[in-house]
Amino acid sequence: MLKRILKRLLPVAGEDMSENITHAGKWAFYFVLIGLIAGLGSILFHYLCLLGSHYFMDMVAGYRPPAPAGEHHILTPTTTPFSRWMLLFLPALGGIFSGWLVYTYAPEAEGHGTDAAIDAFHNRGGFIRGRVPFVKTLASAVTLTTGGSGGREGPIAQIGAGFGSFLATKLNLTDRDRRIMMAAGIGAGVGSIFRAPLAGALFAAEVLYRDPEFESDVIIPAGISSVVAYCLFCLVFGWGSLFESPDFVFRNPLELGPYLVLALVLVATGVLYIKSFYGLTALFHKLSIPNHFKPAIGGLCTGIIGFFLPQALAFGYGFAQMALNNQLTISFLLALAIGKIFTTSFSIGSGGSGGVFGPSIVIGGAMGGAVGKFFHNIMPGVVTEPGAFVVVGMAGFFTAVSNTPISTIIFVSEMTNSYHLLLPSLMVCSVAYLVARKWTIFHNQVKGRIDSPAHAGEFFVDILQSIHVKDLMAKVRKVDLIPQNMPFMEFKQYFSKTKQHYFPVMDTHERLVGIFSSTDIREVLFTPEIEHLVVVNDIATTDIIVTTMADDLNSVMQKFTTRNIESLPVVREDDHGILIGMLRRREVIAYYNERVQEMKSRTGKG
Repeated sequence: MLKRILKRLLPVAGEDMSENITHAGKWAFYFVLIGLIAGLGSILFHYLCLLGSHYFMDMVAGYRPPAPAGEHHILTPTTTPFSRWMLLFLPALGGIFSGWLVYTYAPEAEGHGTDAAIDAFHNRGGFIRGRVPFVKTLASAVTLTTGGSGGREGPIAQIGAGFGSFLATKLNLTDRDRRIMMAAGIGAGVGSIFRAPLAGALFAAEVLYRDPEFESDVIIPAGISSVVAYCLFCLVFGWGSLFESPDFVFRNPLELGPYLVLALVLVATGVLYIKSFYGLTALFHKLSIPNHFKPAIGGLCTGIIGFFLPQALAFGYGFAQMALNNQLTISFLLALAIGKIFTTSFSIGSGGSGGVFGPSIVIGGAMGGAVGKFFHNIMPGVVTEPGAFVVVGMAGFFTAVSNTPISTIIFVSEMTNSYHLLLPSLMVCSVAYLVARKWTIFHNQVKGRIDSPAHAGEFFVDILQSIHVKDLMAKVRKVDLIPQNMPFMEFKQYFSKTKQHYFPVMDTHERLVGIFSSTDIREVLFTPEIEHLVVVNDIATTDIIVTTMADDLNSVMQKFTTRNIESLPVVREDDHGILIGMLRRREVIAYYNERVQEMKSRTGKG
């Protein structure tokens, strides 16, 4: 929970101030370090993408797609004439190298890296092999700059996540701490490469679950790391947003009608995207050829689409920028969206390396632009700015395919520097999430915290910690106390008539001084020659595990398991020598089950 992280970063009343400052400083240093490495990784990867695009698509194929307003070429464009035939084969060549690299050195680096990071969080204790980020970076750069369709967030997420995991492992931290540091790396990488630090932190906490839940432990660490990575990236590549959009403003409530239609269109397009992506992924998995060659086949299929529709290759962010400026036709936008769906499915689904967020932004923006221009043509007085639908379409589409409505709204607002469309974005994302929540592009998402192996048992502990022994007073049984000097022969007669299994022992002042169980008397019971020499004090243990009315049931269960005992003495909180009664393990478990059933029935009625 959030309070657990706050305990690391803020002083706790009653503790030594200097110790808290040292503790907070240590964790802050870790998160800053993760941000620095993620920021450097973003810079390196962005440079590789710029260089690769220049030397492969520009110099070899003469293809120079437009760039978004926030990005610029670092090398002067060549004069190579445009060649569709080179575009046909270039993605396949990239696929050959990417496939060899990934399947030789790190097979888990295939596909879109964010899903692999989600799997590591839930099922691997946050552990990612140290080589994965390096392999993912190089393989993704080659895939994307030779025409493969994909996004940057996958490799960058694994760079940040990989370093967070590596650092936690080297420091011998717990699995929980490793998961948090890994997720902080995800937020830092994604927030920096897309110049959206707040959204990066929220995305890292939200993308883990299908339900609208946040991994609250992650938000503050990811926020620190994301800010550091973002600042480092912008110091090199300049400040500002990725896209530049006009000053769109929502003023007419009647426009919500077309926005509602947009939400449904985005859901239908999102389902097509997910179905085609995982349908082709399954098809490539069934192919009985070495995995190394599958990305080359996917690249060839991508190249075939690119031969007829070059704008569907590589990143496509420049076309999203043109859509924002209302420079593209409806037919071009629809072709861009559909083409991007299939080039991404072939490029990544075949085992190529790249992310799925980047293509989603282009697909959603294109569909939003097409719907906006359609309604502008038939009702220009209501839909005055078709470009606004591009912004909302970006947010709504990725929400529909990822189940991350909150972080996506912030993402798109930061990426486009457009904060006046929050109202229609909220409506479209809400509708898209509700209608499309059964589908997701991230197969390793789990429904909620209770379904995550990373939080196994926490629900049980939370309930136990909310119940105290005083709540079970009706189940605390009165028992007879046995005088410590009682001869065993006398106790033997008493034992034959009682149903007690645990026997508290008292001194002459009727204070609890020991306890023994029916199991403890066996040795004496079956040794008749010493029965007349033994008193109960010889059998009892004085190292008594007790509980009080103020104890919660989680601590009670821990006491039961410490010595594998079935019953605990309940004593007064201010005087452990005064016995109130005995509490049995089965009564605690029964009460817990009752409480769970009550919670389920209340939820069902709600």
